[in-house]
This record gives sequence, C-alpha cells and structure tokens, in this order.
Amino acid sequence: MAKLETPRWAWVLTGSGHFFTESFALIHELPACDVFISRAAAEVLRMYKLKPDFPETTRVLQDKTASAIPVGEFYHGVYHTVVVAPASSNTVAKCVWGISDTLATNVFAQAGKCRIPSIVFACDTAPELETMAPHGLVKVYPRRIDLENTERLKSFERTEVVESLADLRAAIGRRRAELARHG
Repeated sequence: MAKLETPRWAWVLTGSGHFFTESFALIHELPACDVFISRAAAEVLRMYKLKPDFPETTRVLQDKTASAIPVGEFYHGVYHTVVVAPASSNTVAKCVWGISDTLATNVFAQAGKCRIPSIVFACDTAPELETMAPHGLVKVYPRRIDLENTERLKSFERTEVVESLADLRAAIGRRRAELARHG
C-alpha cells in the first residue's frame, strides 16, 4: 500500500440499501478515504454483490471489535470529514440519542467529540420513498419516528444532513472546496 495521506475522508457504510450502490461509487471519487463497514453494511455488500475494490490509497475498516478500535485515529488528526452514506434509520436513531455501540455510530460520535464535520445521507426523509432493492424498485414508508429522528439530527453541530444523492454530491463538493481553500 502507498503511504497514507492525512488528514483523510472517513466514509461510513451502514445497513441501508437506499442509494447504496451510488454511495459506494462516490467513494471512488474521493482521494485519501477510509471506508468503515459496519456489520450490517457487510451484509448489504453481499446482497448487492459488491466487492470493496477501492483505490490503493483507500483503507477498509470493518466492524470486528466490541470497542470499535479504529475510531481512535480520530484523536490523532487522521480525519478531516466524516460521510455516513447511506445512513439507516437505526444508525440515525442511535446517533440522535447518543448511542455509539456499532462502528458506524462510534465513528459519528468520535467525529462530534473531535469537532470533525459530518455529512449524513439519511435514508428516511419523506413519508413515501422509492428505492432500489437488490431485486428491483420498492416503495418504502418511513415511520413518523424515523422522520422525526432525521429532523433531530439536522440540529447537531457540524452535521449536515442530506436527503438525496444530488444533495450528497453537492455537500461533498462544498466540503472539498472548503478543504482546498484551507489546505
């Protein structure tokens, strides 16, 4: 592996299939990115038959420890931005209520504690959605609590919640521009 460039992007994949393949593709566009794969995301990768074949500078970190050991690097300036995309309703709810018992929620919590900006692509953003499942398009009807949690997350410091793939691309573009100005 080539020498790692720091600081880096931290991209978290969760167990949501909503725009999963598109989010997966966006990772390839980022320089110096670490991909955090939760246990649920590993299942989704298998369902969508995706293999983590990232550029040489990308590290893949999987949820294999109870204490989410990889998050320790947040305290050493390794990351400048966290992207959680797609973010399942479970991940959003846990983040809103301060529960950090998975790799995904631990990354989000540590980013907040280290004042690192986060972009979260929440999957439950409207009362009715269409999404691509492994075997085709399906309708999804998020519960009121899921929609409320997405709204709550929008009030978090240094957290931008996006509601579409276009919004995710735009948020990443803005962050890249900001990093270029200050870099």
